[in-house]
Amino acid sequence: MTLLRGRFIGYEYDRMVVLFSMLDGEREVPCAISTSAMDELEGVVRARAGEREAQFMRLRECIEICADGKYQASELEGAPAGIILRSIDFRKQR
Repeated sequence: MTLLRGRFIGYEYDRMVVLFSMLDGEREVPCAISTSAMDELEGVVRARAGEREAQFMRLRECIEICADGKYQASELEGAPAGIILRSIDFRKQR
């Protein structure tokens, strides 16, 4: 089953990630993408903290496609199990 769009949760400065979720039916799957991955995707040196939500929204479709691919491949991490996207995950798509 393909994941569906969930919700934007926020930018976590300490871990340098943007948190969001995807939905597998009624189950919410926790997800995160590193800010370095977003910067690389967008071709910027380093977006400011206050720009992270807008940056995520611009890149959301690409991010969600990658998250779905990792979910379908059962590449989950952590407890509770979730999806963590890094720069290398997007290099595989190119």
